[in-house]
Amino acid sequence: MKLLYLFILLCTMSLTAQTHTESLVNVTGKGIIKVVPDQVAIKVRVESEGKDAMGVKNENNASINAVIKFLRSEGLKDEDVQTEYINLNKNYDYNTKTYSYKANQSLTVLLKDIKQYETIISGLLNSGINRIDGVQFKSSKAASLRSEARVKAILDAKQRAETYATAIGQSIGRAVQISEASANVPRPQLRSANFAMESSSGGGETIAPGELSIVVTISASFELKL
Repeated sequence: MKLLYLFILLCTMSLTAQTHTESLVNVTGKGIIKVVPDQVAIKVRVESEGKDAMGVKNENNASINAVIKFLRSEGLKDEDVQTEYINLNKNYDYNTKTYSYKANQSLTVLLKDIKQYETIISGLLNSGINRIDGVQFKSSKAASLRSEARVKAILDAKQRAETYATAIGQSIGRAVQISEASANVPRPQLRSANFAMESSSGGGETIAPGELSIVVTISASFELKL
């Protein structure tokens, strides 16, 4: 008798679950917030080359030290300057049958005031930087704006669900599932530049920050009511 009762209970739960699944409307929603960036991250590099490994490395270290001192003099905090990588390579020239060494150190510099860009770039070049590998625009309000984008995304999903339900003479009920598919901030980047390209700018504005789009996409399931 107990086994029969258990069998009936399981069948009932299975039918309930099946009915519940069939009465859902599944939609996606997108929320987009546009913002003018107020920060910029600059990826720069010092390259040094010569015949002596220790000499090349010491020269490279001296340049990086001068760069960091300059950045501190401009009021940048230590957490806004990060070493990305350090390497020293040994190269062989088959024509001259000699070895040479190349040292590289890369830094990412975050400017929390985008208006500092021209001053900082000039100072970096004067203090020893000879490669600019790119810039990345950012917003100091990215976290709060992403939350706004999430609200817009779920409201967009709800509106889509209501549109579908109304078209077939029904309505939607409560949301039974919400998941975030993606949340990203596309960031326009400049191509890498060497010393000659940057130093020939002649002053004035050399970057155009444009706009950032903070995009959140969600998937949601709503009850479909008769």
